[in-house]
Amino acid sequence: MVDLGPFSNENFDPKKWINSACQSRHPQESLDKHLVDLEMKLQMVSEEIAASLEEQSAAALLRVPRATRDVIRLRDDAVSLRSAVSGILQKLKKAEGSSAESIAALAKVDVVKQRMEAAYGTLQDAAGLTQLSSTVEDVFASGDLPRAAETLANMRHCLSAVGEVAEFANIRKQLEVLEDRLDTMVQPRLTDALSNRKVDAAQDLRGILMRIGRFKSLESQYTKVHLKPIKQLWEDFDSRERANKSANEKNEMERISSGGDVQSVSPTISFSSWLPNFYDELLLYLEQEWKWCMIAFPEDYKTLVPRLLSETMVAIGSSFISHINLAIGEAVPETKALAKGLLDILSGDMQKGIKIQTKHLEALIELHNMTGTFARNIQHLFSGSDVRVLMDVLKAVYFPYESFKQRYGQMERAILSSEIAGIDLRGAVIRGVGAQGIELSETVRRMEESIPQVIILLEAAAERCISFTGGSEADELILALDDIMLQYISTLQETLKSLRTVCGVDYGGDGTVKETEKKDGNQNSRRVDLVSNEEEWSIVQGALQILTVADNQNQTISGNEDGEPSFGGRASLDMATLRLVDVPEKARKLFNLLNQSKDPRFHALPHASQRVAAFADTVNELVYDVLISKVRQRLSDLSRLPIWSSVEEQSAFPLPTFSAYPQSYVTSVGEYLLTLPQQLEPLAEGISSSETNDEAQFFATEWMFKVAEGATALYIEQLRGIQYISDRGAQQLSVDIEYLSNVLSALSMPIPPVLATFQSCLSTSRDQLKDLLKTDSANQLDLPTANLVCKMRRVSLDS
Repeated sequence: MVDLGPFSNENFDPKKWINSACQSRHPQESLDKHLVDLEMKLQMVSEEIAASLEEQSAAALLRVPRATRDVIRLRDDAVSLRSAVSGILQKLKKAEGSSAESIAALAKVDVVKQRMEAAYGTLQDAAGLTQLSSTVEDVFASGDLPRAAETLANMRHCLSAVGEVAEFANIRKQLEVLEDRLDTMVQPRLTDALSNRKVDAAQDLRGILMRIGRFKSLESQYTKVHLKPIKQLWEDFDSRERANKSANEKNEMERISSGGDVQSVSPTISFSSWLPNFYDELLLYLEQEWKWCMIAFPEDYKTLVPRLLSETMVAIGSSFISHINLAIGEAVPETKALAKGLLDILSGDMQKGIKIQTKHLEALIELHNMTGTFARNIQHLFSGSDVRVLMDVLKAVYFPYESFKQRYGQMERAILSSEIAGIDLRGAVIRGVGAQGIELSETVRRMEESIPQVIILLEAAAERCISFTGGSEADELILALDDIMLQYISTLQETLKSLRTVCGVDYGGDGTVKETEKKDGNQNSRRVDLVSNEEEWSIVQGALQILTVADNQNQTISGNEDGEPSFGGRASLDMATLRLVDVPEKARKLFNLLNQSKDPRFHALPHASQRVAAFADTVNELVYDVLISKVRQRLSDLSRLPIWSSVEEQSAFPLPTFSAYPQSYVTSVGEYLLTLPQQLEPLAEGISSSETNDEAQFFATEWMFKVAEGATALYIEQLRGIQYISDRGAQQLSVDIEYLSNVLSALSMPIPPVLATFQSCLSTSRDQLKDLLKTDSANQLDLPTANLVCKMRRVSLDS
């Protein structure tokens, strides 16, 4: 069979198909025979296709009339269905119109019926109200309180149905009087039932009060009955204090009269020791009431007992605050002797010299922790109450501490300020020759040791804030920490000023010596001459230690800023929520602070951060001045050395010439620069403990380059000040510059073009100097410097 697939392809190529068919023939078969067979097959296939096409066309012609008839029939059916649906829609519209009219009429009738029924009911209520009003006195006279409550409830219902009708105004007043009268009759019985725990009687009396809408009366009477024994628990402490006080006074009088033989009575119990016992007894009392009320008032116990505790805390609130204040004062002998507390110090009523101490705040936190334990027990006991009720109770429990929490920032600022002032940060003082290095080292040691002390103080303050306020006063703590850090950094700045004087680098802002230094110039120069080389290096090492102080302080301020956001996670959410729920402005402020802390650019202590950066700059300036001071001393008055203008002496005899050697001033500077890396190694090792070795090495190398660049700049400045230089002076200065250049190369520093120009121009003879500036190598020279050297050597460039 022939494959007809390729014939249906749009890109069918007959020649390609024939060639492909010829290639598939058998090798032994002749080409002509193969083509004849292929032609016959194609003819047969074409005949079959033609026959099939003719047969299918005839069948299609037969099916077309039948399909046409089916289409006509379907069209007629669709028209008939449309007319039927249209008829149904018309009937529905007619039915809807008539039904709507009927429904509207029925609705009007129903409204009339309802009004008639309401009027009938109102008339019945009015008649009943009149009857109840005339018989209510008899009900009260019978002493049947439940029946009286039902009567009053019916009268209230009838009055609400009648509305504001003038004829019944007197009955409305009468009802209020009767309700008060019934309430008064219930109170003694309710008091007896609550006091003697009569469950059935209490339930009946509750039903009476609820029937006349006097649940508030039940709450009030329940609180009144149980508040008295709780207040007696609280007043037990005052009675003990009074008894002990009178006993002590009596004992003192007997001791005086008997000559001191009478033994003293036992010491009074402190409030902090008594408070846990009070809380335990109060908790036990509330637990008993909770269990009893679950039986007696199953619908109201979740509000009655919490309200009792709230009213209790309100009743003893002022006394509680006073006891807390005095208990805090007893923690410190000064305030204990005066019988004063923390609030007295904050209000300024205390004499000068008595300040808030850490012990005051620790005593307050200790009392607060006791209350916190009681609050957690209460939260567990009242866990079935509504959240709002529970929050109100817990706020009442913590209320005595609110006045202290509102002034927490003031207290913390006073404590930290006093503790920072107590850190030994004495400034350096000028000592005798040979002791400056020791004084510098001791002062820097004190500065270094103060940093971990300050860190401990700040961390303790954060812990106190969390323990006492639950983090709700974090904003006030941050302000206090910022102020305290400013105080601390200001003290360090003053210490740095004293160090400048000890190090002999008390320069002004432009690098010039201050007026005090100028007045005592001779004394200072003599003192510098007397300073030994060992002490110079001791001063250098002490100055380098200050860099560690600045680095540690940067880490301190960064660590504290990173730690601030942790208030939200570590704080007791219950305590913070209770305080912030009624102070939305403060809550919004804290949330904004928390959101800002997520920004990497955020600084929790903005002023302290700026001051730390300024302190670091001051430290760097001091260290640089100390490191460069030796170079400055060696290069002072370099431009006025007599050797620059000296002339070689003439001799009658021929003398051998010798190469010039570097002078002592430049060799001293070079040896100092070459020794500087060794002095920086301890600094690199100290920094590498907290950073990588590469960073520490880079830090030390950076300082070495900074000093070397400064020394080179000072040297060039002195060279520019030379007015005239002879050939002999030029030869000597060229050797000096070459020596310093070799030192800079040994330190892996590039030679400044200005210094290289000085060396090139000075090493060239005076006669060849003009030609040097005209050669191609002059492009590598600094032309202003080259012209300056020509001026020094009296070489005219005009000709």
